[in-house]
Amino acid sequence: MTAPATQAVRRRVMVRGTVQGVGFRPYVHRLATDLALAGFVSNTASGVLIEVEGPQVGVADFCDRLATRPPPLASVTGVGFEDLPVTGADDAFTIRSTDRSPGRTLLPPDTATCADCLRELAGPADRRHRHPFVTCTHCGPRFTIATGMPYDRAVTTMAGFPMCPDCAREYGDPGDRRFHAQPVACPDCGPRLRLAPATGTGVRPARDADALATARALLAAGGIVAVKGLGGYHLACDATDARAVDTLRTRKARGGKPFAVMCADLDVVRRIAELSPSEGAALTGPRRPIVLLRRRADQQILAPGVCPGSPHLGVLLPYTPVHTLLFGLPGDPPGPRALVMTSGNRSGEPIVTDDDEALTRLAGLADAWLAHDRPIASPCDDSLLRVRPDGTEQVLRRSRGYVPRPLRLPVAVRPALAVGGDLKNALCLGEGDQAWFGPHIGDMGELTTLEAARRAESQMRSLTGVSPGLVAADRHPGYHSTRWARQRAAQLTAPAPVLVQHHHAHIASAMAEHCLDGTTPVIGVAFDGTGYGDDGTVWGGEVLLADYTGYRRFGHLAPAPLPGGDAGVANPCRLALARLWAAGVPWDPDLPSVAACAADELTLLQRQLTRGLACVATSSMGRLFDAVSSLVGVCHRAEYEAQAALELEAAAASAWGADTSAYTFGLAAGVYDPAPVLAALVADLRRGAPAPVLAARFHRGVARAVAEVCRRARRDTGLATVALSGGVFANALLEEECARLLTEDGFAVLRHGEVPPNDGGLALGQLVVAAHERQEE
Repeated sequence: MTAPATQAVRRRVMVRGTVQGVGFRPYVHRLATDLALAGFVSNTASGVLIEVEGPQVGVADFCDRLATRPPPLASVTGVGFEDLPVTGADDAFTIRSTDRSPGRTLLPPDTATCADCLRELAGPADRRHRHPFVTCTHCGPRFTIATGMPYDRAVTTMAGFPMCPDCAREYGDPGDRRFHAQPVACPDCGPRLRLAPATGTGVRPARDADALATARALLAAGGIVAVKGLGGYHLACDATDARAVDTLRTRKARGGKPFAVMCADLDVVRRIAELSPSEGAALTGPRRPIVLLRRRADQQILAPGVCPGSPHLGVLLPYTPVHTLLFGLPGDPPGPRALVMTSGNRSGEPIVTDDDEALTRLAGLADAWLAHDRPIASPCDDSLLRVRPDGTEQVLRRSRGYVPRPLRLPVAVRPALAVGGDLKNALCLGEGDQAWFGPHIGDMGELTTLEAARRAESQMRSLTGVSPGLVAADRHPGYHSTRWARQRAAQLTAPAPVLVQHHHAHIASAMAEHCLDGTTPVIGVAFDGTGYGDDGTVWGGEVLLADYTGYRRFGHLAPAPLPGGDAGVANPCRLALARLWAAGVPWDPDLPSVAACAADELTLLQRQLTRGLACVATSSMGRLFDAVSSLVGVCHRAEYEAQAALELEAAAASAWGADTSAYTFGLAAGVYDPAPVLAALVADLRRGAPAPVLAARFHRGVARAVAEVCRRARRDTGLATVALSGGVFANALLEEECARLLTEDGFAVLRHGEVPPNDGGLALGQLVVAAHERQEE
């Protein structure tokens, strides 16, 4: 018999997920108070604990709203209920102090300044007018200031800023949106800005509002300012000032690599780039990533040096109060409306977070440092993504705004650490059915980068509570990350690391992101630049039949010599000549790749290839893209990673709608041979076909080869799911064309979304493969 709706009941509720640092307790307090319920709410190490008592209908309504309408930044992964004896309590609902018993809860990522805080920032009558650290329960730093869990002010880098009476009153008022907002502060009690000029600039040091005004004046005058943000320093300059942009590019030894641009608002974005509604939503959402947008052909705002050689711009909007103030509020002197915002580091080093380090490591790069005295607990670079035509997102660098949000695993794993690879490194911790990526670290090899990886692992273990008993790494014997994994396994007294084949890890990461349990293999297409193959050669154009327990190499790109090994990658013209040599196509002087090489370079290269000196065989699709880029005359020497392939994609995009033909690969016994493609390219070159048309035909030819190999795999195995992974699938044209052809052929196609397709997503695949390998043992 059902109890009457007015009968009193008491219920214990445990809410798990990202429920600390998001205003969950004040939300619960307001909800219970509105429904006239008694009880309490408390943070625990496992989530948020609630006991609520009152009429049955009110308690039921409370529990329903709790699960279906949480605060905007919360992510509820589970709600557990337990009925308790009624105590007869009729007192007010309260917030109890944090219970610090062992357990696990989740910390939210940093989020962009909310609209309410921006109004206060711009409101002359508000006490936080122009406060560079305005924040509330719904916005601001979380991950980058947290030093431990459960999340409270005492375990953040705000612990050194005692609240003034006014902030303390807001912090303790359940009706205030700053109720239990741990970063709460104001001009009287919060962090403070300071500006330190470089020697010889003639600029005086400044603090607070003067520091900001001086920084704005420096930027307007063409200076370069190192700006301390949420997760590290940026180097900023006026993106419309050609001299300032070129100076920054020279000082940072950036080569031709594009800079990201921070625009003051969406109006500026629309003046420099095409913007779809989905792209606008990505730009203005709480994560505020860098979004790749197509540059407007008629844009006359940005300096040419911001993004040379690319039709795309990496654009982001202000996400901290300091950024907003740099662009200026009403009444401020005019200043730049678009700023270059590039990571504050030297090439190959991690982003700088420490103030003293910034003064030394960025010396010679910056004219001044705009810093503040709130320490950064966790470095966190900007995230990067593109938005597909269907509105879905493909994250290319997963960091600020995403970390440390967990990913749900389709299979349970024992506590484990996966260290990723040597490029675009990001580690991953896992336990049970959850995995946590650390922030983007970058390319391993430098001592500073390895130390950044160590700090990231320590911080992530502290925040997640995962104590790894298993370590996973790439199979490449020369990787710095693999050597570090062996050291970590010894320090943790864990078994030797599980070494996972590179492309198997790529496919497993796509499977895990799509929550496949691995009971049925997939056809995995793994295209990238470099991966250590089972035969000791460089793989990278692979079609694998794979699940979490293993894989079989069903198909691959025909190999060719890689002259100079990894050192040869910077010379796409040499890669082109190696491919022509493997295909039996003569090096005639009219070919762009031949013309790009000096006579002695050609002689040396011929000797290398003939004798097999300093050459390793590679089936890399990434290297084939580089080779074709040079062969059609687009890029002969690369100044940054993937430059040749990116410029080839840009050329193809400009002719994509005008020419729909495709080159044809040879295909036998699972090996797709580019020799016919190269011969056709050379013939078309000699007929005067423009480079963009050749590039488009090549892209379509690769996609058709993928579709044909997958059809053959389906005929042989009956498998009908294809996973696309690896850095080559950051190429929007190729990914879209492969997905279209495969879908039309009746395949289910798995594409990456929140997990990067490049090596930034590698650790997730390592994690699930290692877990299965140990289970199989």
